[in-house]
Amino acid sequence: MKFRVDRDVFADAVAWAARSLPVRPSTPVLSGLLIEAGADGLMLSTFDYETSARATLSADVSDEGKALVSGRLLADICRSLPAKPVEMVIDGARVSLTCGSARFSLQTMPVEDYPTLPEMPTATGTVDSGAFAHAVAQAVTAAGKDDMLPVLTGVRIEIEGSTISLLATDRFRLSLRELEWSPRTPDETVAALVPAKVLADTAKSLTSGTEVTIALAASGTGEGIIGFEGAAAGGVRRTTTRLLDGEFPKVRSLFPNEHLTTAVVDRKELIDSVKRVALVAERNTAVQLAFADGALTLDAGSGDEAQASEAIEARVVGDDLTTGFNPQFLLDGLSAIEAESVELAFTQASKPVVIRGQASNDSTEAGFRYLLMPRRLLS
Repeated sequence: MKFRVDRDVFADAVAWAARSLPVRPSTPVLSGLLIEAGADGLMLSTFDYETSARATLSADVSDEGKALVSGRLLADICRSLPAKPVEMVIDGARVSLTCGSARFSLQTMPVEDYPTLPEMPTATGTVDSGAFAHAVAQAVTAAGKDDMLPVLTGVRIEIEGSTISLLATDRFRLSLRELEWSPRTPDETVAALVPAKVLADTAKSLTSGTEVTIALAASGTGEGIIGFEGAAAGGVRRTTTRLLDGEFPKVRSLFPNEHLTTAVVDRKELIDSVKRVALVAERNTAVQLAFADGALTLDAGSGDEAQASEAIEARVVGDDLTTGFNPQFLLDGLSAIEAESVELAFTQASKPVVIRGQASNDSTEAGFRYLLMPRRLLS
């Protein structure tokens, strides 16, 4: 194996492929990054039996071949290289990397022990890369992080014709994001549960090109797989991951059809106010929100401890209402919205609030909804 490649393109592809390497691999070879040089250029791959990453890029290949080297070490080296072409060649049981006057020699691992990467499923459709990354970033806001409840650490992707719905919940909050896409067939209907972290990292990393191809092979009897592919500098990047097993809770019905009280508030003003008032909130206690007379009053703290109170302008429609929320969960939802104003909609104080952005024309922004359970207020 011998090739010459642009330093920036190579370093970027290595960093992208190495990002999904396991921290504590079950076998040493899974810490490796597989480099394959062929007639079509370079292919860089990583795989841990759950998630695979493959980057293809153009290179001047003199001798075809393959080598398996430490992925994280190679990524660290590439970040430090001077802005000159990179040359790599196999030298016995080692790989020699040269860039300008810098020279490195890396120990190789047995290529024959490396697992075969899964094939990319048949394409299900395509979506705008920027819109998809933004939608995923909003949806994962409510995803659980408790590995004891693996189903809740995923994002449920529901495809219904030209609409993709992304749902996530950790039992205390729920996010729903919908966006348009171009399905392979007009009546495409399928659902899958994808690990939230993998989905977030993948969507964020595939914004170089204009669109992302989604390929889903969901199986009702066995393990399914989902793949994502997008263009990048000098080539193509592809990620696959196994779907989570288990039944995602039927959460859509939690969104009420009507509301008795709604309040429209400046989003940034509300975020700043919650942050200030929450400074005196004890651990696991709520920040109180009282809606009345065209204002929202926030309170936290009680008894002999520090207390805080602040009032901001709000356009309240319906009955006066007092409730309370986990301040960090509330901030997470507000931060996921980009609109200048947000609408908080209630059925009653003891029921969840539905938060969504409001456009300048007073219409609620379609696409993202964030449902948050209230917390018991201290008397």
